[in-house]
This record gives sequence, structure tokens and C-alpha cells, in this order.
Amino acid sequence: MHAIFDHGPPPPCPAPFNLAAYVLGHASTHGDKIALSVIAPDSAEQWSYGRLEAAVLGTARGLLDAGLQPGDRLLMRLGNSVEFPICYLAALAADIVPVPTSSLLTAPEVAQIAQDIAPRLIVAEDDIALPQNPPCPVLTANALRTMYELTPAPYAMGDPERVGYIVYTSGTSGQPRAVTHAHRAIWARRMMWEGWYGLTESDRLLHAGAFNWTYTLGTGLLDPWTRGATALIPGKGVTSDHLGLLMQQHKASIFAAAPGIYRRVLRTKLPAFTTLRHGLSAGEKLPEGTRAAWEAATSTPVYEAFGMSECSTFVSGSPNRPAPPGTLGYPQDGRRVAVLGDDGPVGFDVAGILGVSTRDPGLMLGYWAAEEETAQRFQGEWFLTGDHVRMDQDGALTYLGRSDDMMNAGGVRVSPIEVEAALNAHPAILESAAAEVTVKADTTVIAAFYVSEDRIDTHLLEDFVAGRLARYKCPRVYARVEALPKSANGKLLRQRLRETYEKAGLP
Repeated sequence: MHAIFDHGPPPPCPAPFNLAAYVLGHASTHGDKIALSVIAPDSAEQWSYGRLEAAVLGTARGLLDAGLQPGDRLLMRLGNSVEFPICYLAALAADIVPVPTSSLLTAPEVAQIAQDIAPRLIVAEDDIALPQNPPCPVLTANALRTMYELTPAPYAMGDPERVGYIVYTSGTSGQPRAVTHAHRAIWARRMMWEGWYGLTESDRLLHAGAFNWTYTLGTGLLDPWTRGATALIPGKGVTSDHLGLLMQQHKASIFAAAPGIYRRVLRTKLPAFTTLRHGLSAGEKLPEGTRAAWEAATSTPVYEAFGMSECSTFVSGSPNRPAPPGTLGYPQDGRRVAVLGDDGPVGFDVAGILGVSTRDPGLMLGYWAAEEETAQRFQGEWFLTGDHVRMDQDGALTYLGRSDDMMNAGGVRVSPIEVEAALNAHPAILESAAAEVTVKADTTVIAAFYVSEDRIDTHLLEDFVAGRLARYKCPRVYARVEALPKSANGKLLRQRLRETYEKAGLP
């Protein structure tokens, strides 16, 4: 039996179609309902569905009046403010291609993106970096707000397969890449409502992430609106110290964040939650210690999901089908995935590369202006994710690591996830990372990097890990670091850690 999961195709995407029209479809029936609340300890900025749609379509009119045409790229340099989703959906409503980017990027990084995508317009807030010599006009956030009251533009309906938006990967395995998605990508997210969220119209979902990240943009905003629910987003200046109180004050029923945010929130004094049903985690593997600590502190479970910029989240645990311990969960109903070896799908309980069917409506169109690189990832029926996994007989997937993060111990491949799980079980370790590093010519070893209040005796660490891992998986180098390198979205950058060690060494 081959490790293939297929519970039938999802319903076909309607045609003609527009992503923004689909997301805001409840505006006609839920006009007065609160769609978005930007919350802070002493304030809340409320946006109803009706007001949100009016601002989106007014802004679409303003962009068209400014001379933008369908297919033009619009580079977004906006922070966690309501202007972000309004600009994003307005562009899509008019068939302009939005390119959201992290507000933390530097001017040279933004200049490279602008060179890649050749935008016709940049929309920017003050104090957010721009290219030194912008290649096109720059519209300020204040000018964008003046468009909200313009006569609404109609939704541009068309082929669901046409280009909708471009997002950049986090760069965890090298240079960030521009991922091009079709309008129909949002249609695939319906499979997450039951397959991960347990999302209903009555939910109030609080997401603690940056809007440019596809996890936040999709899970925190677009999916709640598509479902007719309410999105709660922390405003500027809100830190992890505030999140517990904000969840209680604003009656959050679902909390979504990356594992690093869960760890930081757990360091604060949490109130008793009366409305919270469960949490959602994605972005990187959730350590079992963090999961257990959250469940003990809040009496609510956390459901994890796995995905990527190229296909969003497609494997998850859910309230209806929790993930077995140690696994990512199951492919969502409507998905078709396989575990692949050199000659195609492998058997159950055999490690391989995770593949997603090229028929998945959530799969990207390709990498922008990179046909050769796109072709390398599309192999016959499958898109190769680059992630090593193992599938159980019932379809549950165990994550083993990125292909470029996998380590070699005497000719045997070792997952950094396994090593990190053993390290994180140590009571003095706050977080850890494992990587294969070069210690001398033609010699590499597994190295463990850990964050702790004080240095831990190496011999004690060796004994601790030896009781949890096979000898060949045990690190040969242990190094305490002040912090682990992470992307703007909080993803662990093992490659950067490895490069830093090899360049300068660590104590």
C-alpha cells in the first residue's frame, strides 16, 4: 500500500470569480455585524461588514482612477493597521495584484522585491522602509484613506485561474521567493473550516501575527470574514504581555499564533478564560512542552496545522479529529497528498518527501518570473514541498524536517525535530535548535544550540539527551546562545545558525 491520502476532490471553484467578492460576501446580509476589531488595552477600532466593503470598493475605485490596470502589481508597505486588509482586498477587487511585504524589511530588501516584480504603485505608511529610489509612484497611507468614501467600483469577475496576488516565502531555506497565487486559492481554504478551525459565524478569532504573513492574513482575517465571523487583531503597541487580558476582555473564542507567541504568552499571568474554546498553531512545529503548558494554563487544546506559502495549510488536527500525539494531524478532507521517494509514493511508515496534488485549488500558480525553479517543484501529479514526513496507516503525518534541514549522522538521515524535542524536554532549556555543522574539512556533526537562563554543564546535557535519543542522533556539539535566529514571522532559521557557527564558531 502506498502512502497516499485522498478523501475526494473539493467542490469546484465557481466561475466567474473574484477573491475579494467571495471574502466579503456576507456584507450584503451581515452589514451591521462587526467584521474587524483592532484591539488594544484601552481601545477598540470597530469595522462592520458594510463599512469594510464600502472602504474596499471605494479604494478599488481610487486605484483605478490613479491609472492602475488589471494585472498591475501593487507593492504594500503597511503595518498592522486596517489599511492593510483594505488595500489588499481593494487591489483584488479591481484585478490589481497586491504584493504584501513585511514592515520589518530594510530598504535594500524592498528594493530587491521592487526589482523582481516591477510594481506600478507602492502604498506605504510613514516610518516603513522604502527603496532609496522608488521605481514607481508612492501613495501614502493617509492618501489611501481618502479613497474609502469614493463611489464603489464593481468587483472585477473573471477566470478563477487568473493571477490574484503574490506573497514572499519566509526564506527559511535560502532567498525568499515570490509565490504567485490565483484568485481561486481562497476557495481552497474552505477545507480548513472543519479540517482545522472548527470555525462558525459566531466565532471571535484573535490572531497575534503580522498581516503580511499568509498565516495571519488568511487565518486571522480572510477566513473569519468568509465565514461571517469576527476577526480580532492586536493594534500597534500591543505585546504578548497584553494578549491574555485582551482575549478575556474581547471574548475571543479562538486564539491563533505561532509557537513562539504561545511561549511568550505563557510567561505572563493569564486570566481565567470563559469564552476560549481552543488555540491554533502554525508556522513551525509546536513543541510538546509548549502545548502541554498551554493546555494546563487555559484548560483548552491547541490544534496544529502544517502548510507553506505555496499551498497554505493543508494538514492539521481539528476539534472533530485531533492529531495523534507527536504528529501534525491529517490531510484535510478534499486534499490529495502523498509521501514520495525517488520512484514515486512510498509505503506507510516510510520517510519521504511530502507531495501535494497539482489539482489542489490552493496550490500556487508558480514562482514569479522563475519558470525553471517552478518546474523543479512540479513533478507529474505532485508538487514537492521539500518537507520530510512519514504517514501512518490512518493518514496521520509525522514531520521530520525540511529537506535542507535534515542532518546526516554516519550516513543516516536525522530529523532536527527529533533532536529538538529531546532538548526541549530539559527543564532549564527555553528553546533549542539542531543543525548539522562542519567542524573541520570533510567532517560534519550534529550540533545543539539552546537558550537558557544559565549555561548548562555539557556532560549533564549529554546524559540527559542520551536517555531520549539513539546514540547516532545525539549531538556532538552543545552551544548556549542568547537567542535563536528567526524570520520576521518567527520561523526558526537553522541555516543561518549553521552558517554563523561555521563562520565564527560559538562558545
